[in-house]
Amino acid sequence: DSGLRFHYVAAGERGKPLMLLLHGFPEFWYSWRHQLREFKSEYRVVALDLRGYGETDAPSHKENYKLDCLITDIKDILESLGYNKCVLIGHDWGGMIAWLVAICYPEMVTKLIVVNFPHPSVFTEYILRHPSQLIKSGYYFFFQMPWFPEFMFTVNDFKVLKSLFTSQATGIGRKGCRLTAEDIEAYLYVFSQPGALTGPINHYRSIFSCLPLQHHEVVMPTLLLWGERDAFMEVEMAEITRIYVKNHFRLTILSEASHWLQQDQPDIVNKLIWTFLKEETTRKRE
Repeated sequence: DSGLRFHYVAAGERGKPLMLLLHGFPEFWYSWRHQLREFKSEYRVVALDLRGYGETDAPSHKENYKLDCLITDIKDILESLGYNKCVLIGHDWGGMIAWLVAICYPEMVTKLIVVNFPHPSVFTEYILRHPSQLIKSGYYFFFQMPWFPEFMFTVNDFKVLKSLFTSQATGIGRKGCRLTAEDIEAYLYVFSQPGALTGPINHYRSIFSCLPLQHHEVVMPTLLLWGERDAFMEVEMAEITRIYVKNHFRLTILSEASHWLQQDQPDIVNKLIWTFLKEETTRKRE
């Protein structure tokens, strides 16, 4: 309905149940490369470039990035792909969108899997009471400025972007799957296109448009995966999320893992997702 063209990468046969993957910031469909390969045996796996990212259209006004637009995008995409429900997986900012889709369109989500992002109500309440999380989320406020955040990312051959994934403070840890030179190149290629950072940062410029939420409850089985060494999100929020899920809720915290969990520990993440998907099916049949 928005008239925007969305880019996605898919694996697995068309008739299979849909698994829809929503990436975080500053990422694109590629952050799900390990999951695209893993789950195509039983699912039609679709990794999206969110509105404003990669090869998806990027409207120029920040009003076009309000959370309700982003939620409607997912509903429209599901229908365009010929499905009325899916397993929905989101990481980071894509996790925020996944929570909101699950809350607003519960009939469309059979199972919800979120990686390193708490329930949005937990996030907004926690950040107000914990200055340490407020500091970690300082970039949300920095991103409210016009043009300067985009400029900062490009300085020194995109040094900030590279260090997010590779530095000791924020990057994938020693025991994780480090990004290869080709992986880094893929990220640099996408974000060095003219204007490629404005859409992604506009997501944050519109964050205050729909929080706090009117509705909170999540009614489908939910798996929350968390890398404990996340430099941006305090792990305490993961446990508090439990109170908003009115169904089977499983939380797994990986002690050595970073914020970039599905790239950092792909084998473990994939195994945990399989277990959750299988366990729920058998439980339903009983």
